[in-house]
Amino acid sequence: MMSKTEKALLLTDAVVNISLGILILLFPAGVVELLGLPPATTWFYSSILGAVIFGIGIALIVEWRGHSRGLGLSGAIAINLCGSAVLIAWLVINPFELPLRGYVVLWSVAIIVLLIGLVELFNQYRKT
Repeated sequence: MMSKTEKALLLTDAVVNISLGILILLFPAGVVELLGLPPATTWFYSSILGAVIFGIGIALIVEWRGHSRGLGLSGAIAINLCGSAVLIAWLVINPFELPLRGYVVLWSVAIIVLLIGLVELFNQYRKT
């Protein structure tokens, strides 16, 4: 049985992923421009990314509802820690030429996703 804390973490993670996924799927060029992110020559990759993030969010909702066939907390931890680590590496090693709002958005996303992953990881280890 899943604890209330685990359910809250999964739901929070799912809402973030579904929201980002919908925005990127429906408005890839607009989201990039609005957030001041680096432009791409095609929107194919951002659409695929949006679909993947949306799918992750749906898997988290399935797990949150208790069906135990979704992504699960361990998968969410792995995705969050890997994703935030890669984004932070890009920002530190090879910073983009972005407007200030682009840096603020990217660093905010990286830190929020890292913190969600660390809270989930702490909760997972606390249980054992």
